Amino acid sequence: MRPSRLAGLARWAVLAAGFAFLYGPIAILVALSFNASRLVTVWGGFSTHWYAALLADEQMLRAAATSLEAAALSALIATVNGLLAAVALARFGRFGARTLFAGAIYAPLVLPEVIFGLGLLLCFVALGLNRGFATLVIAHATFAMCFATVVILASLKDCDPSLEEAATDLGATPARAFVLATLPVIAPSVVSAYLLAFTLSLDDFVIASFTTGPGATTLPMRIYSQVRLGVSPEVNAISTLLLAVVAAALSVAALATRRRVRVG
Repeated sequence: MRPSRLAGLARWAVLAAGFAFLYGPIAILVALSFNASRLVTVWGGFSTHWYAALLADEQMLRAAATSLEAAALSALIATVNGLLAAVALARFGRFGARTLFAGAIYAPLVLPEVIFGLGLLLCFVALGLNRGFATLVIAHATFAMCFATVVILASLKDCDPSLEEAATDLGATPARAFVLATLPVIAPSVVSAYLLAFTLSLDDFVIASFTTGPGATTLPMRIYSQVRLGVSPEVNAISTLLLAVVAAALSVAALATRRRVRVG
């Protein structure tokens, strides 16, 4: 066998091993969600019993609804604020306190989540805010804003500012010129920023444990409380449904982006 063929087979083997390492546990989780046995390590046959049990678990469904609602709302707030912050950094030049502004935005990227969550908790206590759904949304929006800013800023820097200049020459206001000329160009990055913020909120456990309160338990917190007592296939079922929701959202976003590129 020629060395080039051996090298090609080695590359494919390494690629397959990498995908197996990354997605093998997810595939096992999905398969075990259809396990008839209560023991997750013992296959007892194919069954949808745990999906039926999940539909009857009001606390788990309420936690899932809370996580989805908080993720959708906080991602929207984070994306809007991230867009405004990216515009300020990319279009306003060297304004006063720019370094402090950029540092405040990028700080959550390197700040441990425990410190970030504790700081938000102390802030909410100082302001006299009762912890609940509102504080959870504020915390997740604050945390995800920096990620949204980084994603949108990278796309905005590559966007030609002459498009806005041409629009203003034709009589459009700066805000209208940005909306009509630049925003459609960076729309894929805005969608990506929203999906990233949504995923970060849906996945978060540490910050939510500091900033949420009774009546606003998130799904990761609920799953953690159940796992401490033993892993149930019901947890695999809710995880599989979440994977399906995220995969559907990513597929829709990819199709929309591809269609926009073809139209453009």
